[in-house]
Amino acid sequence: MIAPERSSDRAGPPAPASEGSRAVARTPAASLLERLQTVIGETVIGYSGAIEALTIALSCDGHVLLEGLPGLAKTYLVREFARALDLKYRRIQFTPDMLPLDIVGNVILNAKTQEFEFRPGPVFTNILLADEINRAPPKVQSALLEAMQEFQVTVDGRTYPIPRPFLVIATQNPLDQEGTFPLPESQLDRFMFRYVLQYLPREEEIRILTTQAANPGRDVPAHLLSEAEIRALRASHQEMFLHPDIVAYIADIIRETRNDSRVQVGASPRAGVHLMLAARALALLEGRRYLLPDDVRSVAFAILNHRIVLRPDAKRARPGQTAPPSPEALLREVIDSVVDRVRTPR
Repeated sequence: MIAPERSSDRAGPPAPASEGSRAVARTPAASLLERLQTVIGETVIGYSGAIEALTIALSCDGHVLLEGLPGLAKTYLVREFARALDLKYRRIQFTPDMLPLDIVGNVILNAKTQEFEFRPGPVFTNILLADEINRAPPKVQSALLEAMQEFQVTVDGRTYPIPRPFLVIATQNPLDQEGTFPLPESQLDRFMFRYVLQYLPREEEIRILTTQAANPGRDVPAHLLSEAEIRALRASHQEMFLHPDIVAYIADIIRETRNDSRVQVGASPRAGVHLMLAARALALLEGRRYLLPDDVRSVAFAILNHRIVLRPDAKRARPGQTAPPSPEALLREVIDSVVDRVRTPR
């Protein structure tokens, strides 16, 4: 889970409160997630939360930044996730010598017709893996901005629409800083989630070794979910009941990030939109057609952790500490305290 697992699927009329205990009927969206997690989880072990984040992003036109050390199966996870969907998939290996035209495409002269024509780049797909995105220079990174936000690219004065659905999944290594170009705030804000992959527990690593020894090279079945099922998942968002108290709750969380003394730059209104969309998708995936405050809290960290800039003095070691807290732990502490300070709807 994106957040620690909790009880859900409670019955009752659409309302912000989590009253009642009778399980509701599972929705097609919930069945979709269960099918994805079950099948992909047999091949990509230990990352059900990341699979859930990718599914949520797919269902509401979001983009995901996967961060983690080498060898944690970031690229493999994305490849298997894309393989399970009946959608077009392309991968770009970002390097320092790339040009923007390598991403969006170029206008070239056709030798046969003697006319200029547009040759689409790899961005014209449904699922785009931007592998090691922070190894590309800023001009190349910015080439994705229009595509991620407007679902189109402009080349030589002409605008070309990108097929929908369109999901950018970028990866980066948080430690190897030599020869890299950190993503600017404007591009980080385009990502719905920043999901950090951690080392797995001992039992999961043993399971990986056992699985690879017994069946090396096993892949997720291709086109596990049809394009029609994916479009039905995306359309189901319109049926979600959104209580005004929940809307106000989301707005208050976003505004409270700007009032914390440890925060230099708080979350933007776009972060509020992404928080609402992600919480709504999570509710659907858990079998409900209305939001609970728990849905908002569950996705808050993954939505906000890359949008908040902390003050330098907040990163220093505190009295009694031998070393400052890790950036991840400090962000978790700040975001949790922000959410806790906001009154929960009843």
